[in-house]
Amino acid sequence: MSHFGKCLLIMALATFAPVLLHAEELRHETAYRVSLAGIPIARADFRTDVVDKHFTIKGEVNSSGLADLVTTIEAHANISGLVGTNRFETDRYTLDYTSGRKHHIYDVVYKDGNVTSSTTTPEPRRPNNWIPVAEGDLRSVLDPISGLIFPANINICAQTLPIYDGETRMDLKLSPKGSRPFSTDGFHGITTVCGVHFTAKGGYKKSRTDFDYLSKSNDMEIWFAKAEAMNVYAPVYVRIPTKYGTVTITAVKYGS
Repeated sequence: MSHFGKCLLIMALATFAPVLLHAEELRHETAYRVSLAGIPIARADFRTDVVDKHFTIKGEVNSSGLADLVTTIEAHANISGLVGTNRFETDRYTLDYTSGRKHHIYDVVYKDGNVTSSTTTPEPRRPNNWIPVAEGDLRSVLDPISGLIFPANINICAQTLPIYDGETRMDLKLSPKGSRPFSTDGFHGITTVCGVHFTAKGGYKKSRTDFDYLSKSNDMEIWFAKAEAMNVYAPVYVRIPTKYGTVTITAVKYGS
């Protein structure tokens, strides 16, 4: 359950990255809540700073409520890179992840979208049925934080996102599912709704029934809202089906 919890947090983190393009100097803060079957299980706070063409994103996710009765989960993310013409261009992504007594730091270095270095500290012990990440699957990949940020002129729901979180390589294939109204602190309007098909490419145990469950589901969704000041789209709501119930990730604050 702990590894799946990390993957859920990675998906949560991917929704939390605030969007800042074409800004010389700006700070953006966001707050989100994660629930399982309607019960709050985690909270998240993120801050993005852009100075000239350099960006940094710092985020924290902490378990809360009934989740703390099972195990305490904390995640601290740091991402840095350059603000490109259309997308963030990440050069480093780190995730400091603790689940109960287990603690790992994932450190990934990118160059031109390709992974040049990926380390986990302490080095984990892999089971015999571990499916490694193929070298070719570490080219032209996205980090899980800035990978779900889109310029306003792109067809969001036509994208397939090659995500690498420092351990697991996954594809998120988006498909159109219409639009929905959404309101929160900082945003009131219509969102673009994409269905998501999850495929694990490598970096997981072959016997992972939770990954198999998610890959066969048609119920995963991401709702994207436009950040008018930055002219880009980012997620404000995510629905992730699991064997234990539906995980929802909802923005409680969106916008500068």
